[in-house]
Amino acid sequence: MVAIEFTGPMPASSNFQEAIREAQQGALIGPNVVNKALPYVGGGMVLTAAGVVGGLSMIGTPLFMPLFWVALIGNFILFFVAQNVAMKGNNGTALPILAVYSLITGFTLSGIVEMAIGTAGIGAIGTAALATGITFVVASVVGRRMSDTIGQALAGVVGLGILGLIIAMVVQIVGGIFIPGFGGSGFELLIAGFGTVLFVGAAFLDFYTMPRTYNDDQYLAGALGMYLTYINLFIFILRLIIALNGGGRRD
Repeated sequence: MVAIEFTGPMPASSNFQEAIREAQQGALIGPNVVNKALPYVGGGMVLTAAGVVGGLSMIGTPLFMPLFWVALIGNFILFFVAQNVAMKGNNGTALPILAVYSLITGFTLSGIVEMAIGTAGIGAIGTAALATGITFVVASVVGRRMSDTIGQALAGVVGLGILGLIIAMVVQIVGGIFIPGFGGSGFELLIAGFGTVLFVGAAFLDFYTMPRTYNDDQYLAGALGMYLTYINLFIFILRLIIALNGGGRRD
């Protein structure tokens, strides 16, 4: 079974500092970028769901773990390649890369999805998906209307929070290797709760920072960032559900 620690596509945080710097300028450089990006965010979610289904069908077979590690490594490589190409506005090249990235991301998430189903039932997936969807709807309304003062303050908080979250997750992983029982249910509940709140904030922030970070031709770069925000939110909601239902970390 795949450990929970390996299921978070944390590259979602890699461009937050740049987004903060751009947002501080306050001016819109891509007034239409959000609307252009949204269909691709939705398409990425559909491909991710397909990847999850594929992964679930292979769990328990000899091929799953080798493919999981290949997919995990490929996931990180494809992220940086896709981000670099999309930032240049080369959308024709970026789109198939993002499609493959979304599909592979789904495969890497099949472990935590299977754990959530085993711990809290199939309803856990529906709950996490519904909560993520509600967050998106609310954020799409509130985030677009966010003032510069609030947006810049939230950007700073989220940026620091993601750094703290990464440090806590590294401590959890390293501590678990050297100290039996370290980072158990209490620590996992803390990380899951903090991560959920943090990415809810990031969801609101996306609608503020995107028009100030990307021009209209960089809509796939914006879609990638927003996609990762909601994937991470979904993951941490699942982790929270697992922790609340007594699910521990598995090796």
